[in-house]
Amino acid sequence: MCDGNCRMSTMVRAALLLMATVVVAIGFYSEAQAQASPADVAKKLNNPIAALVSVPLQLNYDEDFDPSDDGYRFLLNVQPVVPITLNDDWNVISRTIVPLVQLNDVPPGHDTSGLGDIFQSVFFSPKAATSSGWIWGAGPAFLLPTATDELLGAEKWAAGPTAVVLKQEHGWTYGALANHVWSFAGSSNRADVNATFLQPFLAYTLPSLTTFTVNSESSYDWEAERWSAPVNLSVTQLFKIGSQIQQLQFGTRYWVDSPDTGAAGWGVRLTYTLVFPK
Repeated sequence: MCDGNCRMSTMVRAALLLMATVVVAIGFYSEAQAQASPADVAKKLNNPIAALVSVPLQLNYDEDFDPSDDGYRFLLNVQPVVPITLNDDWNVISRTIVPLVQLNDVPPGHDTSGLGDIFQSVFFSPKAATSSGWIWGAGPAFLLPTATDELLGAEKWAAGPTAVVLKQEHGWTYGALANHVWSFAGSSNRADVNATFLQPFLAYTLPSLTTFTVNSESSYDWEAERWSAPVNLSVTQLFKIGSQIQQLQFGTRYWVDSPDTGAAGWGVRLTYTLVFPK
């Protein structure tokens, strides 16, 4: 087991990694912001594999955990997105999710906080859309057992494929992102990871750079044979402070289905994003 000092060391390393990502992004892309079209940036932010560096800080609140419905969770996902030019025709897009979790009364009478399991996706994507206007990318995805507490992670290494396909026209963005990961190493005392994630999405951006989005971030656990299926509704506004392009999102969600130990009812999401156009 990882003691308190070990957990703190892991969280410090994760924090330093995130700080380095932001610093590198600012250093390489801040000069491009003056030439970036706000409408183009708003459009790219609706595209998960756009050539756009962004650092979303996504705060989620969910409640009614466990059969007693007394538990609740604060989840801060730090989600840096970094595109890399592979050649004249292809980009590689790195999408990382670093979860910082606070569980209260989950399980009843027990509070836990710390770093969860990091999820890393890498998409290989053509720079040009298809002749019919579709944008796509595919590559590997990895679940890393970085959790600082056994309640916050699977204690398994897992990997599998991920893909996204979307189209953008007349202010609309629609498509889907999916991945599936299987565990291949880790604690023998924990359940295997065999999970599918599906995220269909539909967004519309107004000339005022306000975006309305509906999506679902559903996952199916093939081991437990259970869905976790929230429907998310959100409104997002792009703006500038000085030369820094930023985005603020407010959203709510309803859990259509979830395990007995998962969230239920309504939840809230607040996301602040720093944007560094390439």
